[in-house]
Amino acid sequence: MTKCSMKPYYLLALSLFFFTAKLHAQPLPVHSPVPGGVAILNLGDGSLEKPVVTFNDRPVLVLKNEGQWTALVGIPLKTKPGQYKVNVRRSGEKRTLELTVSAKEYPAQYIKLPKGKERYVSPPPEDLARIKRERKILGKILSQWRPTDQVDTDFHLPVHGRIGSPFGLRRFFNDQPRNPHSGLDLVAPAGTPIKAPADGIVIDRGDFFFTGNAVFLDHGQGLISGYFHMQDIAVKPGQKVKRGDILGTVGATGRVTGPHLHMNVYLNRTKVDPELFLRRYLQAKK
Repeated sequence: MTKCSMKPYYLLALSLFFFTAKLHAQPLPVHSPVPGGVAILNLGDGSLEKPVVTFNDRPVLVLKNEGQWTALVGIPLKTKPGQYKVNVRRSGEKRTLELTVSAKEYPAQYIKLPKGKERYVSPPPEDLARIKRERKILGKILSQWRPTDQVDTDFHLPVHGRIGSPFGLRRFFNDQPRNPHSGLDLVAPAGTPIKAPADGIVIDRGDFFFTGNAVFLDHGQGLISGYFHMQDIAVKPGQKVKRGDILGTVGATGRVTGPHLHMNVYLNRTKVDPELFLRRYLQAKK
């Protein structure tokens, strides 16, 4: 066969290669190995058996991206800067990867709750009992692990509103220190539709003390998203949703100062910065 006759076959093979690579590529969250961030780790050849990965004794999301196995590790907000081990196991063989966590200083936020909301700062005994019961429910929600071959990590904005409080703020309610801000606030009028950012299954819904009306979506392999302070809820547990499906509407239930959507994202039972999954859509708004 002459060089000239080989050229069309070469171009066809090249086109198929790039088409296949593009088919298996997806936007990943931003690599941010800091407390509250997500570390993206390359695990090698995607044609080999899928590895099992753990961090802090918890299973880690692993997906195939651009022909490589890739791990998405959620880093707890309380993690101190330094070196950590990520355990990788495949076909009985074990190895460890080094994960370097860098420091990040989150700013402080001082919030004055309106009259009638003081109980959300210093809950009375009956509310403390409720909070204790709800912690067990939330723990069960976050322990969900649904095995899936691929997970869609290209989250779209659930609400088109301005950004309010970002993730990680050190919070003071009525001058009293409380837990850091665990998600991203998107400010929009009450009644604004809230849309699923990616395909998922509704794990649970309910009215909780701090979050008010809330919905939790399971996107697979421990990637979970939560939507808080809702006015109305339009889905039920076990329901499959597609990106863009209506979950409910923006409200002001629970510990809030006004209508907005608070969105949480969890990886390996760890709260991580939702902006890392939404970055390209938030940038497009600017």
